[in-house]
Amino acid sequence: MSRVFNGGRVTPERAQSVQQAAAALGFAPNRLARSLRKQRSSVIALIIPDIENPFFTSLARGVEDAAQRTSLSVVLCNSDEDTDKERRYLEVALGEQMAGVIVAAASQDDTDLGPLIARGVPVVAVDRRPHDAEVDAVRADDRHGGEVATRHLLQAGYRRIACITGPEGASTSEERLAGYRAALHAARSNGAVADDAYVRHADFRVEGGRAAMRELLALPEPPDAVFVTNNLMTIGALDALDEAGRTPPGVGVLSFGDVPWASLVRPSLTAVELPSYELGRAAADLLLQRMEGGTAPLQTVVLRTTLQIRESTAGPVASD
Repeated sequence: MSRVFNGGRVTPERAQSVQQAAAALGFAPNRLARSLRKQRSSVIALIIPDIENPFFTSLARGVEDAAQRTSLSVVLCNSDEDTDKERRYLEVALGEQMAGVIVAAASQDDTDLGPLIARGVPVVAVDRRPHDAEVDAVRADDRHGGEVATRHLLQAGYRRIACITGPEGASTSEERLAGYRAALHAARSNGAVADDAYVRHADFRVEGGRAAMRELLALPEPPDAVFVTNNLMTIGALDALDEAGRTPPGVGVLSFGDVPWASLVRPSLTAVELPSYELGRAAADLLLQRMEGGTAPLQTVVLRTTLQIRESTAGPVASD
């Protein structure tokens, strides 16, 4: 019986006979005992930096749906962008002999996946990848998305374009900022201002976006548009603009990361749509391949973003 339920080699007739007998007796395989024998559980950890961000909620759903197809359970861990908290979750995953880990790193430099890798635990980095981590990865094309977003603002007629990006050292922050800079440098001959005075690093949270936008509005020449590299900071930036009586599209606002209400607010919000669910599903699929003993070279899956053009980037007002 054990060979049937544990994937051993038996004839189809024997397997059918055992399964019929088990059904008649009401037998179910003991997953805990099975995992103990294999020295690894049927649980995977998903460690994300901000459970309140709709992007990560959708990503988690993609991971869960893929895991459920193979009867794996997912433990969701929220690091709060805190590398100490993240490290404790990684230690728990190792101590509990979890089957694998999917992690959106809190830091490019300080997230340490080495102990898991050394113990042979399959690991996939999703959305953000730590420096020098020898693991499979799934991410969006952040640089391309940032470049397309900034180019759109330029084409709409904005020239003093600011960027509110995330913490220094986070791969998503740096890649989206790099795309923004590339687009501005390419357009300098057309009057675009490429000046780091218009760049602010914040914390990927609402309050960070609000504080950064207030600083930008206090400049001698405030920006006429802002590219905000995550959806929560965009809420804060919009709030600061409303406080100052400067609302889109007079000041253009473009968010990296779409949200369900983006088309409902007025003016509706132009946004780079991230394939969040697909990122989660692809990360889980990669992890499952490694858990099944896949020996292919490490790979990075890159998914394209889509620009959703709406009213918040219709063009600057005449006075600007």
